[in-house]
Amino acid sequence: MPDQTPKNIRPLNRFITTHDSTGKAIFSTTLPEEMPLQRVGDGADFSLAYTSSHFPAELNEDTDISEYNAYLASPPGITISTGNVCRIVDMQPGATSPMHRTVSLDYGVVLEGEVELLLDSGEKRLLKRGDVAVQRGTNHAWRNVTPNVVVDGVSAPQWARMLYVLSPARPMSVGGRELGEVVDGIGVRAST
Repeated sequence: MPDQTPKNIRPLNRFITTHDSTGKAIFSTTLPEEMPLQRVGDGADFSLAYTSSHFPAELNEDTDISEYNAYLASPPGITISTGNVCRIVDMQPGATSPMHRTVSLDYGVVLEGEVELLLDSGEKRLLKRGDVAVQRGTNHAWRNVTPNVVVDGVSAPQWARMLYVLSPARPMSVGGRELGEVVDGIGVRAST
């Protein structure tokens, strides 16, 4: 079980661009720039950086911004079967996610700290800042293994931060058996 270390990484913002009536690029003021947090399980904060309900994305008339705003009010499952999800996850020191699988192609990038990727086969890899994991519908877990930092002679546990971009995938079968989504214990509803 992770400790309850106060967050020692900065809050997040996201900046959404759009167009003015002449077609010039501007920043949207529809939503606040600060990303809201959703506490999930015991040791992680999810920030829903952006979503799209369509692929290709529907940008006309700011349709995507309206759809994203609706997901902020009622968060999606881990994935959106008709679009994509960009999420940032902050993990408390020592936190390990439940083993889970999505029906999606995911790119996970370590932004802060060190994170171990654990597979249900027992294999694991250590990812450091800038490393990318390509998750292809496999059953996996994440563990924050960031080393403590000594501050004023005191060893301080560190949070880790990852960026995930999730795109839907066709259902996957191995040996004639379909491998569906498994999100038990994650603290996020099933994908639709």
